Amino acid sequence: MKAFSYRTALILLALLVATSSFIYSQKLDMDLVTGLKPRNIGPAGMSGRITSIDVVLEDPSRMYFGSASGGLWFTDNAGDTWTTLFTDQPVASIGVVKVNQKNPMELWVGTGEGNPRNSQNSGYGIYKSQDGGITWKVMGLENTRTIHRIIQHRDDPLTL
Repeated sequence: MKAFSYRTALILLALLVATSSFIYSQKLDMDLVTGLKPRNIGPAGMSGRITSIDVVLEDPSRMYFGSASGGLWFTDNAGDTWTTLFTDQPVASIGVVKVNQKNPMELWVGTGEGNPRNSQNSGYGIYKSQDGGITWKVMGLENTRTIHRIIQHRDDPLTL
């Protein structure tokens, strides 16, 4: 009688495990899922990689998400719905978003993602909004291709 090879034994073991999972798996009651409808739950769809997140500390349901190629997203209900911000700017790549915690309506955005890779997107400087992201002003560094960190002085929010 010929002995089983190591490879044959592994194949038989894999078949045994796969077969037993079908035999002992639970049946799905389709009545539990027939009423479910697909829904969009966030900005991760077509906007790509999330590169930065900042939260308003006094109201954690207000969050800002910057994406590598899909702009800036905002929620004020802990992610149930999302609004795009920064849509009228000449660049869509967000490297960092920073909320001034002493004045949460003041936002800073550094453009250009800081994650070098084959699809890295360049930016066009640093921007500031004083109305929660409705309007933006270029604050400089337009020749900087990637800004992926903003550190704000704790006592002087104009010092970055």
